[in-house]
Amino acid sequence: MDNVKDNQEEDKNVSEMLDAYSKVLDSIGEDKHREGLLKTPERVAKAMKFLTKGYNQDATAILESAIFHENYQEMVIVKDIEVYSLCEHHMLPFFGKAHVAYIPNGKIVGLSKIPRIVDVFARRLQVQERLTREVRDSIQNALQPLGVAVVIEAQHLCMQMRGVAKQNSTTTTSAFTGIFLSDQRTREEFINLIK
Repeated sequence: MDNVKDNQEEDKNVSEMLDAYSKVLDSIGEDKHREGLLKTPERVAKAMKFLTKGYNQDATAILESAIFHENYQEMVIVKDIEVYSLCEHHMLPFFGKAHVAYIPNGKIVGLSKIPRIVDVFARRLQVQERLTREVRDSIQNALQPLGVAVVIEAQHLCMQMRGVAKQNSTTTTSAFTGIFLSDQRTREEFINLIK
């Protein structure tokens, strides 16, 4: 029964977006009845549902589904995780790579879960700074490790396509907890390993 209700709600949302994108085409002076644009509102609405599917996903549940007890206290790094998100200010893409590390304190998580939680938060309207913190905090809260480190490097089309139009700029954000904050050598080891 819940699935039927969820599907009806999703169909309503897509229908509302379809109408909105049709109005956008009118507003910019396009002919929405032109052959190449006939299905554009529907395609864009479906794309937007996909690009924002993180609102319907629970990072904590994903992490908790694959936590294992293990006596390991060395750094675990998953680097070069592809990131695709939408800037909440202009709804234009930003994309790049995330590097995530943690030092276990009796618990580890299945490695595939780390890229999945990056996607959960990236598939929402975002700013890179918040995205970085959300990934850090979700791992810290679920695993209670000795420390978490997250670095995201991204290019923002809102800077490259419009505004200052700087084509080769990259934005780097970082967020740390625990030993990554208190021990400079640990932080430097992480930074060296992700280079």
